[in-house]
Amino acid sequence: QVQLVESGGGLVQPGGSLRLSCAASGLLLGTNNMGWFRQAPGKERELVSCICRIDGSTYYGDSVKGRFTISRDSAESTVHLQMNNLKPEDTAVYYCARSEDDYNGSCPRSMYYYDLWGQGTQVTVSS
Repeated sequence: QVQLVESGGGLVQPGGSLRLSCAASGLLLGTNNMGWFRQAPGKERELVSCICRIDGSTYYGDSVKGRFTISRDSAESTVHLQMNNLKPEDTAVYYCARSEDDYNGSCPRSMYYYDLWGQGTQVTVSS
């Protein structure tokens, strides 16, 4: 069964860190573009970061550049999102997703290219 399962969310104070993990089963990370999205209440789902299946290149949304890092461990079939210097505006449900499509040779930016999603993990940044 092909599925994605996120973990690692929780409550953290502003300035703190969390590491999200996405365990992929039934698929190979090296043949799939992987992305982390987030959705806050009343807002659209947005791409946080993605990692390209071809060369491992990465993309970050402007709001998280310099604070978040995406990585993949092919041996463990896991994609991680290291989140540092967290801010209250990072509060959202974070989703891991898979895309078999490429965007100009890289990972797609639009959620509509991603066809497999995890159940999401809540991240709350609050004092």
